[in-house]
Amino acid sequence: MTTWHTRLTEPDAADAPWGIGIDVGGTKIAAGVVDLRHGHVFSRIRLPTAPERGGLPVLDDVVAVAVRLKADAQEHGGRIASIGIGVAEIVDPSENIVTGNRIVWPGLPVRERLSRIAPARIDSDVRSAALAEARFGAGRPYATFAYVTIGTGISYTLVSDGRPVPGARGAALVLASGPVAAVCPACGHHHLSVLEEIASGPALADSYARATRQHVAGAESVLAAAAAGDPAATELVESAADALGNAVGFLINVIDPAALVIGGGLGLAGGLFWDRLVASTRAHIWNPAARDLPIIPATLGSDAGLIGAALAGEA
Repeated sequence: MTTWHTRLTEPDAADAPWGIGIDVGGTKIAAGVVDLRHGHVFSRIRLPTAPERGGLPVLDDVVAVAVRLKADAQEHGGRIASIGIGVAEIVDPSENIVTGNRIVWPGLPVRERLSRIAPARIDSDVRSAALAEARFGAGRPYATFAYVTIGTGISYTLVSDGRPVPGARGAALVLASGPVAAVCPACGHHHLSVLEEIASGPALADSYARATRQHVAGAESVLAAAAAGDPAATELVESAADALGNAVGFLINVIDPAALVIGGGLGLAGGLFWDRLVASTRAHIWNPAARDLPIIPATLGSDAGLIGAALAGEA
């Protein structure tokens, strides 16, 4: 479904350079036409990713979405300057999609197919969202900030002087995907855990389903149950937020940003999860001078990924 907004009536809107931004996540594809000067989204299309179908059907959907958005923009007098794709995988500085953990695109002609529609660029979704927050959102006041997204997955990026830092291989975004191992000094038990399997949205829903033996629609249901006083939900939300705060606090210790911006569906849920996450993060920051750094929610909401992808396409 495409929805056009009243911002199209702004003076000179049709003369502005427009970009198509497409945010390809593990759960949904969110796409839109973006005014590259101001970050306004003129249209949106959302559809499920269904990555279990394989990489090619997902790519076919993305190409079809881009074609439709370009046609819609032209119908409204707009000029599409570029297409940007933010994908929930590691993308190296040469725009090669390195991993296929959710979206199996390595080796597929993603940029080639999209470039037939308009000049196209590819980046990781977390960097796209962080770029949008740096340009138009919560990161604007800060020369450096860390952006953490918590949703289907958990990732981060450091933003310096308005640009996300990709790292030498594009992998400066891994926060919660790798295993953490520890051996108990008292009993010798070897404990292995993956934070994303504890504190992501799907993990929270799965944990609550196991605890209650009920079908759970998603993390939103767990948060609602916790807000209503359900002890099982409360314990799971608190333990997930506490564990994630440990990792985010460690991240602050390592990169020492001026501020922390948190986005993603679960990251912007507020309430108990947010409060515990902030408290746990501050408790795990070693430097006393950094413990009161600004920890702020992203302001562009679910549009951040597609806006940032459009901006990256312009670069």
